Amino acid sequence: MHPLIGTMVREYIARDPRTGLPIATGRRQTRKTSKKERIGPWLECTRQELHDLSTGQTEDLTVNWNGGRHTLSRVDGVQGLGRLKGVWADRAHASLLLALESDDADVRVAALEVLPTVAEQRSDELFDWLSVLLDDDDVRVRQAASSCLEQAAPTFPSGVDSSLAQELRSTIAARSEPAWRGLKALTETWPEVVCDHIDELLLVDDVRLRRKASKLLRNIVQRAGAMGWDLISWALNDADAEVRRNASQTLSSLSKKEPRIAIMLTERAILDSDEKVRNNALRAIRSMDTDDSRARNLIMNGARHPNAVVRRSCIEMLPMLLVEDKLRIVATELLQTETNAELKKMLTEMTFDASIEGTEAEKNAFLSPALPVPALEREVAHAQGKAVGLGNVPPEPHLLDAPQDDDVQDA
Repeated sequence: MHPLIGTMVREYIARDPRTGLPIATGRRQTRKTSKKERIGPWLECTRQELHDLSTGQTEDLTVNWNGGRHTLSRVDGVQGLGRLKGVWADRAHASLLLALESDDADVRVAALEVLPTVAEQRSDELFDWLSVLLDDDDVRVRQAASSCLEQAAPTFPSGVDSSLAQELRSTIAARSEPAWRGLKALTETWPEVVCDHIDELLLVDDVRLRRKASKLLRNIVQRAGAMGWDLISWALNDADAEVRRNASQTLSSLSKKEPRIAIMLTERAILDSDEKVRNNALRAIRSMDTDDSRARNLIMNGARHPNAVVRRSCIEMLPMLLVEDKLRIVATELLQTETNAELKKMLTEMTFDASIEGTEAEKNAFLSPALPVPALEREVAHAQGKAVGLGNVPPEPHLLDAPQDDDVQDA
């Protein structure tokens, strides 16, 4: 089999693939373990039994597990190596290296399945073997290696960097798809490393790769910082419309975190020749703070855009930006050049001043209502025979002037 590869390093350190320097962990999320502990009859073995079984020193071992008798082989011992931690970590690592170079394909598969777990204790040489086994003669080993790469990518970015880059570009779906899933998972833990991969992928001639890379921009936009903004900017300049669409889908999210950057990128996207890119830009504009002067200018300019759909969206936002007097002035100016009948009708309605041109009821609606009369003044007015807010009320008849019963009888 293959000779042992690489030099030994006691502790895994994530490094920038370009510079080789350790990656700052300040913005990184808490690292998640690659895989839960595997369950199987090897759980009934002692650590020493597991070690001896995994190296082949013990050919088989019979245990009681889950209500039955099980005869374990070297494959079972290798699958249980994840249990050997702490002072047993070095022996687990050495046993795994032996399993990775085994002539038995089943043992190599088992070794790849447990590799991410063992690597959390000690990783040196393991990822070199992973790279080798991705091209193994046995298809089952190659599949296990692809699955291992997917699981290891979020936790060991620099360890699998070259293998990941290679597999992402594979024309064989069974190899490329696990790599892309691993890269997507990596956006949650090491977005800076994902940016490096996207950066390189956006430069390739294969449009298929550029499209897949640009889809990941949404996953890094909130966490990748300036490097992520640059990637969005470059993708918005891509010759392929789908790449630009994927990039433009990040603008609404970006406007909430970095509005200044989002406005600058949206100014370009709103002028794109592709309708879907422009629509994504419009959605971003609607989510922006209209008090921002640059956002206001973007909307005002959009109201004069060559595309009627863009003009309509921006014209609809004008009442949110402008007070009524200013709105009428701007709408009047836009009417001079607008050719779309529906938009002309919309602008005409904005120029209408109900306080001057409206019906009598509409005009009266703009009059200030009378202030309420205090209760004391109301009582005084009534005592003086006056109505509040109206003309004088006729005085009540005096008791002396009222007809008497005797007068009625005399009559």
